[in-house]
Amino acid sequence: MFDFRLAVAETIVNQTGFEITEISTLIEIPPKEDMGDYAFPCFRLAKELKKNPAQIAAEISEKLNENSPQWMIETKAVGPYLNFFLNRGYYASVVLKTILSELDSYGKLQIGQQRNVIVEYSSPNIAKPFHVGHAYTTILGQAIGNIYDALGFNVIRMNHLGDYGTQFGKLIIAWRLWGDETALAKEPIAELTRVYVKFHSVLKEQPELEDQAREAFKRLENKEPAEVELWQKFRDYSLLEFNRLYQRMGINFDNYNGESFYSDLIPEVVEILEEKGLLEESEGAQVVDLEEYDLNPCIILKSDGTTIYASRDIAAILYRDRTYDYYKNIYVVGLPQTNHFQQVFAVLKKADFAKADQNIHVGFGSVKFKDGDFSTRKGNVILLEELLDQSVAKTKDIITKNNPNMSQDEIDQTAETVGLAAVKYTYLKNGRERDIMFDWDEMLDFEGDTAPYLMYTYARAKSILQKANFVSDEQNEIDYSLLTEADEFGIIKNMYQYPEVLIQAAEEFEPSILLRKISQLARNFNRYYHSTPILKTEDTALRQARLVLIFAVSVVVKNGLRLAGINPVERM
Repeated sequence: MFDFRLAVAETIVNQTGFEITEISTLIEIPPKEDMGDYAFPCFRLAKELKKNPAQIAAEISEKLNENSPQWMIETKAVGPYLNFFLNRGYYASVVLKTILSELDSYGKLQIGQQRNVIVEYSSPNIAKPFHVGHAYTTILGQAIGNIYDALGFNVIRMNHLGDYGTQFGKLIIAWRLWGDETALAKEPIAELTRVYVKFHSVLKEQPELEDQAREAFKRLENKEPAEVELWQKFRDYSLLEFNRLYQRMGINFDNYNGESFYSDLIPEVVEILEEKGLLEESEGAQVVDLEEYDLNPCIILKSDGTTIYASRDIAAILYRDRTYDYYKNIYVVGLPQTNHFQQVFAVLKKADFAKADQNIHVGFGSVKFKDGDFSTRKGNVILLEELLDQSVAKTKDIITKNNPNMSQDEIDQTAETVGLAAVKYTYLKNGRERDIMFDWDEMLDFEGDTAPYLMYTYARAKSILQKANFVSDEQNEIDYSLLTEADEFGIIKNMYQYPEVLIQAAEEFEPSILLRKISQLARNFNRYYHSTPILKTEDTALRQARLVLIFAVSVVVKNGLRLAGINPVERM
């Protein structure tokens, strides 16, 4: 697609002789629409040309207005700024033709050049309930992976299962004492949670169980068959439950290599750190001192010789480097783990690991609910499935009320799609480091900053196109110069900026940047819909041009929502 910002930069370069790299980064978007579409501050030129910046702006403006390029109407000198006003018809033609041509691929770029980007997300603990906190990393990680994929990176989606550690020693002992095979087959997570909780409840009376659990985990690390068999059973049953939820939510992974997968590499990690003289003994444990990074020592091996999260994460990084030669290794893990990742990355730097700076922790806040706004069967832990079920049920009530003629099957399918979308959007719409407050009235509001609002916008656009019998591949003779109203130009600008927003969202690991642009586009479209005749437009050429505009809106809204893991529906 024609790059208008670059065209502005090249125009200035042609008038001044400066390098394109010096000019392009200085171009701005004016704060008000009546100030133009792009602005260039001439202060930088003033230093080199030894002229007043306002004089430079006036001189360049005069020259450009004598022979304006096709894409530009005029330039104006506003003090030291050179403001550019685009040819709206040309702009509309470029943007809408591109969207008509690229459709689902609109916004996708190849800046990644198929370099490998690892995104680690979800990573629940085996034998533990999948609660609303796990949903944050799961939904955020999937969206970040989707965005990097759209930019031409080869995304490797990793579910780093919590399938190792001393808790498995406890679970093995608890299972042998109180496990019920029938209950495990019926409700695996519930049964494993039951025996694990019981283990802790009897520790006061039976403190010897703690030592037995430590011994059991040591046997597991030594790969003794009886312990490995039980561990594999717990893992397999847990994955059945997790995968059922992932399938419902449209979440996918390339592998489920958990902590256990990397355990064989830990001796090599220890050897590397020893060879570099980095390991020290501290209270019987093997640690790396990180005082120079203002961090506490990083424990590599505990005093009993067993491994810890940090050693397993370093082993995982070694494996990922050798297997994937990654460009970025992204960890989508809550903010409370910030110190852990700072320690791990500092150990890598101290060990002169080549990719130390290519490992990134993408942190996020916590999940909260309004008092009394959520009921749960399970006490204080709010399970993700319960959250999804309640969202779908409440959405179904709204859709049933608003669509008395919709079949029950369509109501059920639409409620499932919109209800899940409402949850995903709530997790993603704000900056990821902010805490989330779930509020049913807010998240299911069909007129607020919500998934239902965006999906309704998409459905409205599709309904207009259906009534007009619009066929996208038959739009060959469109007069785009007719689309010059302020609302139309604003909508087209939103869509032109979509690829730029994707790049920014990737750079900041922040899907909310993408969703804010889609929300802005939806608001502008709905205002346009209410103020401008479309199907009733008597001018046939103008009517067709406006229908192309609406079709383009539907494409961009759909593309943006899909990157967030949300599938729009045709009717609501």
